[in-house]
Amino acid sequence: MYVNNQLYQFFIEKTWSLTEEWYTSIDKSNTAGIYATENPSVIELLKQQNYEFHVKFSEVFNKEKEAFLFDFKSWILKVASDPEHTQTPIQFIIKEFHRTQEQYLKLAKLFIERDKDNYSIQEIHQIYHSITVTMNHVIEWFTKEFNKNAEKRLHAQQELILELSTPVIALNRNVALLPLVGEIDTTRAKILLEKTLEECNRLGINVLLLDLSGVVIIDTMVAQQIFQLIDALSLIGVKTHLSGIRPEVAQTAIQLGLKFDKVSVNSTLAKSIKLAYI
Repeated sequence: MYVNNQLYQFFIEKTWSLTEEWYTSIDKSNTAGIYATENPSVIELLKQQNYEFHVKFSEVFNKEKEAFLFDFKSWILKVASDPEHTQTPIQFIIKEFHRTQEQYLKLAKLFIERDKDNYSIQEIHQIYHSITVTMNHVIEWFTKEFNKNAEKRLHAQQELILELSTPVIALNRNVALLPLVGEIDTTRAKILLEKTLEECNRLGINVLLLDLSGVVIIDTMVAQQIFQLIDALSLIGVKTHLSGIRPEVAQTAIQLGLKFDKVSVNSTLAKSIKLAYI
C-alpha cells in the first residue's frame, strides 16, 4: 500500500463533499433498493454509511495493509447485513462501489496536479494502483459477506417453510393430527421427525393421527424415517394412527421389511379419527 500523509489528509478533508456529490449523482431511474428510496431516514442512513466508507477507505494512504483491513472489517460486516442493503440487488451495490472508485481516481488526479513536480511516474502509478486494487478487494469482500448473509436468510426461510409443512394440529387435549402433503425428501423427513416429537411432547397428547393421503411418492430413506418417527413417538407414550397410505407407498414399506405392528393403520383419516375417539 502507498502511504502518503498529505494525500490522506487531502482525502479526509473531502469526505462529506464526496458523500453529497455521490448521492446527488445517483440515477434513481436506473437503480433499486436503498439507492432509490425517498424515505428521509433511510437516505440519512445511506449518507452516513457512505461517509464512514470514505473515512475508512482514506486510511489506505495512512496505514499498512493489515491494519487497514482490520479497521475496515466492521464497516463491511455492518453494511453487508444492513436490512436496507440486503433488500438491494447486488449489481446496484457493486455499481455504486465503482462510481465511488471513479470519485477517488478523480480526487487523486486533482491532488497530483496540484504538485505534480514532486511525484514520479512510479509514485503516481502507486497512488492509482492502491485505489483500484483496494477497491476491488473491498468489493470482493463485501460481496462474499453479502452472499453469506443471503444464504443464511434463505436457509432460515427454507427451515420455516419445512416447519410449516409439518403442522401438528391439536384436536383435543389427547389427540392431534399431522396431515402430510406433497413430496417428502430426506431434509423434510428429518424436520418432520424433530418437530413432531417436540410438538407432541409440548402438547402432551397421547394419540397422533398421521395422514399420508396427500403424499404421492416416498423413497426408501424417507419411509424408514417415518417409521423411526412412529417408534420414537411410542417411546414418549404417543400411539400413532396411520391413514391414507397409497398402494405405491405401501409397496415401498413392504419391500423394506417395515412392520406395522406398532401402529394402527386405516384406509382413511375419517376412520382414524373415529378409532381415536372410541
